[in-house]
Amino acid sequence: MDTTTGRSRSTADARRATVLTEALRVFAKTGYHATPVSDVAAAADISQGYVIRLFRTKLDLFVAVIETCFEQIVAALDAGSQHVRGGEPQQVLDAMSDAYVELIADRDLLMLQVHAQSASDIPEVRLAMQRGLARVTELASDRSHATPEQVQRFVAYGQLCHLIVTADLDHVDGPWARTLTHGVRHLETFEGGGKP
Repeated sequence: MDTTTGRSRSTADARRATVLTEALRVFAKTGYHATPVSDVAAAADISQGYVIRLFRTKLDLFVAVIETCFEQIVAALDAGSQHVRGGEPQQVLDAMSDAYVELIADRDLLMLQVHAQSASDIPEVRLAMQRGLARVTELASDRSHATPEQVQRFVAYGQLCHLIVTADLDHVDGPWARTLTHGVRHLETFEGGGKP
């Protein structure tokens, strides 16, 4: 075996992981359209050319970041479902919701999803979102054995959580805001208006 090739591959894999971590953070702040690759490279402390060598284009990098985000979501939901093995479908979905709420306390993961939605007019971004949502939906169905309607409410609840946090609705004093936030159990998780 060529140890030089093995070392360079492991170095590239490590750099790729670093770039994905930093790119998620950078894209979460400024979105796809407003983020130059140079900002990601600076955050990862490598050259812009090396980022392009690893990912080819900014679009390929953004798609890889979306996939990384959904991998984290799926892992968290899977772990949450393990807490109530053999439970009723709604109990399993509730445990998965709790796991998701803890996960999006990392505001970068939340905002990356928001920015991905805002760039979903780009076919590759839209397809990455669809693949991620398919994985979430299939996992929720498989782990909970819930009805399609229950799984739909589970996903809708996640989207409502996004809206509440990003628009800081838990700190709005008005009947309309109380209507939207009523019964949402995670508000205390996000201190200071969803800015943990």
